Amino acid sequence: MNYVVKKIITLIITLFVLSFLVFLAFQVISDPATAILGTQATPESVAALRHEMGLDRNVIVQYFDWLGKFLTGDFGTSWSYSLPVRDLVLQKLPVTGLIVIMAFVLMFFISIPVSIFCARKPGGILDHIMTIGGQIAMSFPAFLLGLAFSYLFGILLRLFAPGLLPEFGQDPAGYLICLFFPALALAIPRIAMTVKMMRSSILGQMSQNYVTTAYSRGNSTDQVLRRHVLRNAILPVISFMATSMAEIVAGCILVEQVFAIPGLGVLLLSSIGNRDLPVVQAIVVLIAAWVILVNFIADLLYQLADPRIRLS
Repeated sequence: MNYVVKKIITLIITLFVLSFLVFLAFQVISDPATAILGTQATPESVAALRHEMGLDRNVIVQYFDWLGKFLTGDFGTSWSYSLPVRDLVLQKLPVTGLIVIMAFVLMFFISIPVSIFCARKPGGILDHIMTIGGQIAMSFPAFLLGLAFSYLFGILLRLFAPGLLPEFGQDPAGYLICLFFPALALAIPRIAMTVKMMRSSILGQMSQNYVTTAYSRGNSTDQVLRRHVLRNAILPVISFMATSMAEIVAGCILVEQVFAIPGLGVLLLSSIGNRDLPVVQAIVVLIAAWVILVNFIADLLYQLADPRIRLS
């Protein structure tokens, strides 16, 4: 329990520091009053708007005022759309969230079986093919795969229309197909990296004494892998998968732009171009908080899988 409590306290402190640094950075980057009124505004009008917006207060006071509103779901008002930022984020979040989930599911359910397959017969022809294929897959960034998939599956094979996302209620299959290929582009490099790490971890465990003991008791290779090796081999991969989950979220920003999918990534990049700081600030904080939260969950899972961590 002490381990979990310490991790929760660390999580809260990290989120607190992160939010303050992001808030402070955006205060330094631009003056909201000047951004709203434009560079041609008079100093008097800028000063009046700054007073109206509370920007002439101490930065610590401004931060806690912003933090209190943020925690209650008030992310401010978009300067470009004149709409609550929360409504804009909630409108785009399901698309991005589904892409991220699909990419992670693909990574998990493909990399683990492939890793086991390669580790069962190391040095074989198929193992060499998978190793070479993995090296090639790792060398391609997700956005480049996205361009290839958009051209191949969208323009040539016409499995979906790039830039046109149908409504889920009207065409569920078309909706999922449009999101599947961005998710696949995000997943492929992470699958290759996970397979490489998991394969090495399995082979390392197969040389341990407990595996020899398990074989001496009449267990088959599949039984040894399933009952003994996998639990120990997957431990080093857990944190890597958490990092992959975080990188998938970050990579989704560019991939959504490639496929012209109206998710958080497109909203973020368009808001950066429009200097719509309330939207940019909210999305950056949410993405960063998600990355920290995923790593926190990974630490807890790691501890559950290996209770010895509690004593370290």
